[in-house]
Amino acid sequence: MMKKTLLACGLAASLAAPALAQGVPEPLRGAWFAGDCADPQAMLVMTGRAAVRVESEAPARLVRFRDTREAGGWTLGTGTGAEAPRLLFRGVAEGLETAEPDPKTRDDRLPGDARASVWRRCPAPPALLAGLHGEGVAALAAIEHVEAACAAGTPAACADAIVRQGDVSGDALLSAAELARLTRGIAWVVAAQEGATQDVLLGATAAGTLAGVLTARLLIESMDYDGDGKLSARELALDATGFARATGTAEGAPLRTDGLAEGAGMLRGLIDGLMNR
Repeated sequence: MMKKTLLACGLAASLAAPALAQGVPEPLRGAWFAGDCADPQAMLVMTGRAAVRVESEAPARLVRFRDTREAGGWTLGTGTGAEAPRLLFRGVAEGLETAEPDPKTRDDRLPGDARASVWRRCPAPPALLAGLHGEGVAALAAIEHVEAACAAGTPAACADAIVRQGDVSGDALLSAAELARLTRGIAWVVAAQEGATQDVLLGATAAGTLAGVLTARLLIESMDYDGDGKLSARELALDATGFARATGTAEGAPLRTDGLAEGAGMLRGLIDGLMNR
């Protein structure tokens, strides 16, 4: 479970997405809205390497860009996955303009017949949208920061990025509540990636609440070596950074390991039992 959690966060260096030279231009990042700010029809959030759109009825749309480039006055973002979805976006006087070209339209003929949508800034996100999607959007942005650190740095730098992004209290440690928050946010990201409706996103976040508490407890109980009830970057990266110095000794003699498999099975059974309550 611990391994799955870290992989889902995009925190493993081997899964980190390649860094983009440009990404989404800074002025275009953040939350945009369609319709009246008091009751918007839809919300679009642009991060450094992604765009996610949520509406009250329609399925969510999350595109994580593997590449961005200039395309005839637009920025063209090409998503990951076999379908490689594309999104055109640019700043305009009214705010942000986006268009999703037909999959059959060649890049040199963009935007083609794609219908453009115009988005505006609002002084503050509506409370309902903030409550439904705030943690998920924060998790999406955190994943990008961690992916960048894990792709470019050492295991220690990767672990430090995990702690920095998850640390809400500012003590450079991850508490059970902070780990649970990350899990809830990741559940939202996964649901949005799968095209969930707003109701399903809410359900995924609710389910992530219970999973987050259990996951946080397991992580702390299995990695909290100093017993302070929180996880530090050193604890997260302990074996990943220290294994090269585990040189053993020539003293002693090999012991029988026949019974170890049974003990490991009992421990695994206990963990599975906790997670399936």
